[in-house]
Order: sequence, then C-alpha cells, then structure tokens
Amino acid sequence: MHSDTTTAEEPAAARGAVAIIANRRGDLLLHLRDDLSHIAWPAHWSLLGGGCDPGETPAAAIVRELDEEAGLTVEHLAELFEIRDEHGSGQIISFFSVTWNGDETTLPLSEGVKLQFFASEHLDILTIPPFIRDGINRYLAARPA
Repeated sequence: MHSDTTTAEEPAAARGAVAIIANRRGDLLLHLRDDLSHIAWPAHWSLLGGGCDPGETPAAAIVRELDEEAGLTVEHLAELFEIRDEHGSGQIISFFSVTWNGDETTLPLSEGVKLQFFASEHLDILTIPPFIRDGINRYLAARPA
C-alpha cells in the first residue's frame, strides 16, 4: 500500500491593518466600535483599520480603510510590526503609525460610534482589545520622549 506523505499547503492567514494616529501633543486617535454581536470586539475602543481585501497588501489596506472609515488621507505612514488578534478575528494585524493634527470631530465616520483623541495616561481606563493594547504599548515604549 502506498502512503501519500505530501501535506496540503495551509491557507494564508487572514490579514488586516490598523493605524496608530498621534497628534503633535502625542495623543492617540481611538475609534469606538459599534456594539454589534457579529463584529470582532464590539463596544471596544480600537484603532482605525480593517481587513485586507484579496490580493491587497496591509499598506494598501490601511490607506483604503482610513479613507473609507473616516475620510482620512495621510502621508508618511510608517509600518511598525505585526500582532495576531488571538482572541478575536484571528487575523495577523500590521500596525502602522502616522501623525495627524486635525479635529477628529469633523471626520465623516462611516463605521463605529465615535473617534476621539486620548492622552496615553488615560488609556488604562478604556476597554481596548488586548492585541490593540499590546500594539499601543509597544508603540509608546519605542516612541521618543
């Protein structure tokens, strides 16, 4: 009897991208997600972003998502690192950073409840997905004082 030892190739992990958006004061822009049971992390404060479309890179996805979700066009996005959303979507999420000094209350939010800048010392009281909190903490630890 012949044994086939060839293993099937595993499908590529789902991917996504989020942006850590800071203003000149160092405050971070967070997005309050809708309270809908069918989405990952309902009613949590998160970062703007989303999943990659088929064939789309994380860099292209974050540019598209910022425009779709908040009408934001930003320059000089820096890719930082990747973290897997172990307890939510399971996606590998690419984190990007950018500076934006606008008024978040004027952005045309198309998803979620609200956008708000927060000083880093106030983040501990917010309900934030663990992988997003980890990414923010990594960003803050590496940021020049």
